[in-house]
Amino acid sequence: MKFSEAWLREWVDPPVATDELVQQITMAGLEVDAVEPAAAAFSGVVVGLVTAVEKHPNAEKLSVCSVSNGAESHQVVCGAPNVRAGLVTAFAQVGAKLPGDFKIKKAKLRQVESYGMLCSAAELGLGEDADGIMELPDGLPPGADLRAALTLDDQCIEVDLTPNRGDCLSLRGLAREVGVLNQAPVTPVAIPAVTPTHDAVFPVTLTAANACPRYLGRVIRGVDVSRPSPWWLKERLRRCGLRSIDPIVDVTNYVLLELGQPMHAFDLDKLTDGIDVRFATAGETLTLLDGKSVELDSATLVIADRAGAVAMAGVMGGAATAVSDKTVDVFLECAYFNPLAVAGTARRFGLHTDAGHRYERGVDSTLQADAMERATQLLLDVAGGEPGAVFAAVQPEELPVAAEVTLRETRLARVAGFSVPAATVDEVLERLDFERVARNQTDDGVEWTVRVPSHRFDVAIEADLIEEVCRIYGYNKLPSRRPHTDLTLARVPRNETPVTALKRQLAAAGYQEVVTYSFIGPEQQRRFDPELEPQTLANPMSVDQSVMRTSLLPGLTEVWRGNRARQQTRLRIFEIGQCFLPGNTLTQRLNVGGLLTGSRDEEGWLDKGVGEPIPGAGVKAGAIDFFDVKGDVEQLLAWQGVHGAEFRPLSDDPALHPGQAATVHVGETCVGRLGRLHPAIESELELTQAVFAFELDAERLLRRDPPTYLPVSRFPAVRRDLALLLDRTVPSAAVQACVEEVLGERLVDFTVFDVYTGKGIESTKKSVAVGLTIQDASATLTDDQITEFEGAVIGALKERLNAELR
Repeated sequence: MKFSEAWLREWVDPPVATDELVQQITMAGLEVDAVEPAAAAFSGVVVGLVTAVEKHPNAEKLSVCSVSNGAESHQVVCGAPNVRAGLVTAFAQVGAKLPGDFKIKKAKLRQVESYGMLCSAAELGLGEDADGIMELPDGLPPGADLRAALTLDDQCIEVDLTPNRGDCLSLRGLAREVGVLNQAPVTPVAIPAVTPTHDAVFPVTLTAANACPRYLGRVIRGVDVSRPSPWWLKERLRRCGLRSIDPIVDVTNYVLLELGQPMHAFDLDKLTDGIDVRFATAGETLTLLDGKSVELDSATLVIADRAGAVAMAGVMGGAATAVSDKTVDVFLECAYFNPLAVAGTARRFGLHTDAGHRYERGVDSTLQADAMERATQLLLDVAGGEPGAVFAAVQPEELPVAAEVTLRETRLARVAGFSVPAATVDEVLERLDFERVARNQTDDGVEWTVRVPSHRFDVAIEADLIEEVCRIYGYNKLPSRRPHTDLTLARVPRNETPVTALKRQLAAAGYQEVVTYSFIGPEQQRRFDPELEPQTLANPMSVDQSVMRTSLLPGLTEVWRGNRARQQTRLRIFEIGQCFLPGNTLTQRLNVGGLLTGSRDEEGWLDKGVGEPIPGAGVKAGAIDFFDVKGDVEQLLAWQGVHGAEFRPLSDDPALHPGQAATVHVGETCVGRLGRLHPAIESELELTQAVFAFELDAERLLRRDPPTYLPVSRFPAVRRDLALLLDRTVPSAAVQACVEEVLGERLVDFTVFDVYTGKGIESTKKSVAVGLTIQDASATLTDDQITEFEGAVIGALKERLNAELR
């Protein structure tokens, strides 16, 4: 909310400067976002009185004016269409400086001398109106400095209120807070009752009384909408961030800012047979004030007449019954809506209004009568008219009941960390309008029971009262001291690895951690995991965050797209987070996912081969490929002590490329998957380079067997290299498994150091070169033993895998 400091000080004027006032408001929990001057910098501008106007002899659209500054009269040439004798306006004298460092000098316009300038609001930075010069109140004395006369040395303060503090969305609420903080008196505006001058009423029915238990309406006949709003009204609206529309809208906006009560005015001649506050029928339509046509649902509360809905309750009025320049009779209304009945309505229809912003947070249920009288009097003063009696439709049993909350002195001291004097608590609660029900002295201290005021929807339990006392007393007064407690060493199971260690390992491998939302859009879910029906949120922030993710890949891919849009071509990122798997009950699973794309190494002078195609490989030299992501996963598994992991081809995963994907198995348990993103996804997301990813079960990855000690053999190791001719479909893991079974503990290292296909090899075959390191823990191996082991390995490979030596 944005407000004028000068307007606030009319309600409460504490003896503090602007900076200290801003600091107080922030420390009280009403964070100040910005403070800016109410008017741009200018000087030498005074209140001027136009005493005479004549046509310019040489220009049809110009006038020659006599302008008095109280001491003498000056000739000024002016082109404004609204200049006239008797007008009080802004007069920039010769030597004045306007915003933008524009200096006023003596000038000659079409052979007529001009000694100054009559200014529009736009020229002084006081608004957007540039069609005519400013029209100031008649009571301002000519020659008075304009800044002082209009209180322009004011500050506009913008506060960012949390949703629980809807009571401060008005000058009345802010003044209450400032008065309490400074122990200063608050002077509310006087609101006398308006005496009706006719008997006309417009009946109101509360069909949805549980959603709207109070609705007030008043008929005002004979208003003159053509009258301009007075300068003071338009200026106060401007300083609070609102522009002037017409007298009726300006008055309702003024009351909204002053008291916090949203109001609306209908053109009475456009309404039919009374008002009914009800829920819409499915399919009912309404054209709103902004011209947008919406189809309502049965959860939308509306204001209706016999012809249908005329307003979306608590959000926006309808265009069909709006006040226009032809309006003569108006129906002025204000209401109390249950916050739960209107919460979310504006968001469902893509709207945001000041009224909806307040009603969702809660409007004082006792405020409507004062607001009606205040708005009526202002409207009569501004636009004239004859007021009728107020018609009040009320269902008392549906109105909020003031809660009673108990605060214990001992609990306050325990939560705050120090003792607040009981007299201070008494004063804080009283000044915040908490009605004392009881104050009892017990063995443990004082207990207060208070009745919560109708404007404080956020106070319901003892902790809320503790917060009120602490913030008014001053968080900066809370003592600072070191806590004392007995600390015990945490138990760290030997078979569990902390998540932080996994993050450090991935960071050491060159990955950067990202954190994405657990909510994704249905389209992302369909793209990456179409077979699962995700959990849908009951109250999503947006359509793009309406379902719970079942995989980390959608979020990681969106991060890559964001980086790619910012000219990044190389990326390695990871995320550890919960995924939510549907079923009879929603299951949470901790996953670790990674994404890598671009070049294998950062650009450097050694990368001579980058960009040159490898014959038959389909990728650029130096670019990341399937084996990079597979190697990173193998390294991660090895770090965690997982040996013997098997990678099995994966061809039916909707998220991964059918020819460049694999599942990861530890024993017979599948612990994850890896590979290149599916071509359909790359095409749909317009990815211009290959993107590889992995996703593993982090909970399985974080479990490990306790480390065991293996002695280092004192005897030499022997290496034997074998070049094997195998079917292309035989994975190297099968070769390793066969060799390990034959050699057992004697095999201390197995490595694949070459794979060849092409000239000299059948198209269905491949040549795989492997290195076997053999070592015995108790004796030196002889040549005969090594030859025997080698023969056994070759025989087993031939028998099981149809392998041949090249």
